[in-house]
Amino acid sequence: MPLLTLDRYIIRKYLSTFFFTALLFSIIAIAINFSEHIEKFVDQPVTKREIFFDYYLNFIPWINGLLWPIFSLISVIFFSSRMAKNTEVVAMLNAGMSYSRFLRPYLIAAFFLSGIYLLGNHIFFPRGNKTMMSFENKYIFPANYKVKSSNIHLFIGPESKVFISNYLSNDSSGTGFRLEQYDDLQLTFLLRAKNFEYLPENKKWRLYDYEIRDWDDGKEHYVSGIGGSLDTAIALYPSDFVYYTNDKEMMTSKELLQYIKYEQDRGIGFSRIMRSEYHRRWAEPFTIVILTVIGASVSSRKLRGGMGLNLAVGAVIGSLFVLLSKFALTFSTNLHMNPMIAMWLPNILFTGLAIYLVSRAQK
Repeated sequence: MPLLTLDRYIIRKYLSTFFFTALLFSIIAIAINFSEHIEKFVDQPVTKREIFFDYYLNFIPWINGLLWPIFSLISVIFFSSRMAKNTEVVAMLNAGMSYSRFLRPYLIAAFFLSGIYLLGNHIFFPRGNKTMMSFENKYIFPANYKVKSSNIHLFIGPESKVFISNYLSNDSSGTGFRLEQYDDLQLTFLLRAKNFEYLPENKKWRLYDYEIRDWDDGKEHYVSGIGGSLDTAIALYPSDFVYYTNDKEMMTSKELLQYIKYEQDRGIGFSRIMRSEYHRRWAEPFTIVILTVIGASVSSRKLRGGMGLNLAVGAVIGSLFVLLSKFALTFSTNLHMNPMIAMWLPNILFTGLAIYLVSRAQK
């Protein structure tokens, strides 16, 4: 069905209000962020070019990536309330237009924004985040750098497990090394060492004061290397012990899936967090469509309270959505709720709210 002048009018209103809202919030966010971090910019050996091109040029898409669904709700309520105040909506419906037909241009604009947001979430936002957050990790939040330093359990193969008691990242050494190999849950090989260090020149680990136990057909073979050393090549690297707390935001979805598989194969404990991030990137673009329908349903009726009341209702709905999203993330990462269900749960609940509000608006 071709777009009518009325459709183009509403779509133009929606998109112009949306991008103006995004621009306004971006300027405010940059001003607040700069005022918070200006002392660190002065104290650190950072150039103006790095601040502008590496940080703030990538800060804009990052902050918009967080708030686009809320921008859509605010934009729809704002311009729809003005249309209702000017009796434009009443004129459309009195002319015989059904409410579902009235919502069509809203949905077209919402799906357009969702498509952009989907590409941004999976590809473009993470690429910008790599530059921006590398800057942050270096100059603003160096505490984001974390090291797995004690009681580390890692799978280096389907039936091979490494335990390390203590690890020092400054020289890639540690104490309490233990390598176990299993055959159908039966321990078949055990290598222990009191101390170890990584040899970067040949990508091997040197074990000191080691012991080897090997079981074959019920017979145990023992090798003592107490007082000696052993160089061994295993699928374990110093990079497996260090990470940044915002690593997930710097990976494209393709890299995220590869990392999730890598973590699951090794038994590292961050795959649930990464899986939640992956499903969030799929769920949030559809939030724009849902909040658009909610915003149109709330603001298309002419109320005594006017635009102020509609914006207040929109603020409450937006706050509830953000709160529910935070709860869902907590349930996913800490309470072992399925990450996909957790990330889509706010959308499912608010879809029910959207259907209810549309049914009321039609009456």
